[in-house]
Amino acid sequence: MTIRRRALVLSDEAAGHPFLRSLPPHVRKVEPEPAGRRSWRFGWSDVRTFLAAYCASFLAISIFIY
Repeated sequence: MTIRRRALVLSDEAAGHPFLRSLPPHVRKVEPEPAGRRSWRFGWSDVRTFLAAYCASFLAISIFIY
């Protein structure tokens, strides 16, 4: 009969959820996002959409209060 050495902890305790603990390390590995410049600017379509939503909400609340 051979004695086998086993780890006391068979899962990764750093992973919070029990399902994540059961996954192998190469599956849980999160790759960092590539470093790059984010170019996010407001356009007229964004402003127009915001104003339409604001006016619609203001009108709905005004009618509800009246």
